[in-house]
Amino acid sequence: MSDLTHDERLALTQRTMGLLESWGLSAADMMVLLQLPESVKARNIARFREEEPFPDTVDVNRRISYLLRIEEALHTYFPRNPEMRDMWVKRGNKQFGKRAPVAVMVEDGESGLISVLSHLDCTFAWDLTGSKTEYETTA
Repeated sequence: MSDLTHDERLALTQRTMGLLESWGLSAADMMVLLQLPESVKARNIARFREEEPFPDTVDVNRRISYLLRIEEALHTYFPRNPEMRDMWVKRGNKQFGKRAPVAVMVEDGESGLISVLSHLDCTFAWDLTGSKTEYETTA
C-alpha cells in the first residue's frame, strides 16, 4: 500500500472498515485483527471510517490484503447474497473446530487469517504449498 496515494489508502481503509463492521467486530477486535500500532486507541478507531487511512506499516498492509482477498472469495461463494457472506463469517464452522471464521481470525491472528483465506480460496492454499509453477516464455 506504500505506493498508493493518500486518497487511495483512505478508500481502502473505508472499504476495510465497512467489511469489519459488517462482521460485527468491536473496535478492540479490529485493532487486534489489523495489528494496529499501540499508539492507536480503541476509542479512536472511528476516525478510520471517515478521515484517516490506516497506518502504512507492513503488518497492517498484509492483514488488509488478507481481509480483502477473503471478501473477494466470499463474493465468489455467495455472488447474489450479501447476507450469507456475513452469516458465513459469523457461524461456527466444522473446518475450524466449530469456531466462527471471524473468531479464528481475531483469536489466531495472522495464522487465523491465513486459515480462513486458505479455506475459501484454493489458489491461495495452492500457492502456500509451494506448488506454484513459474512458466517461462521463450522468445
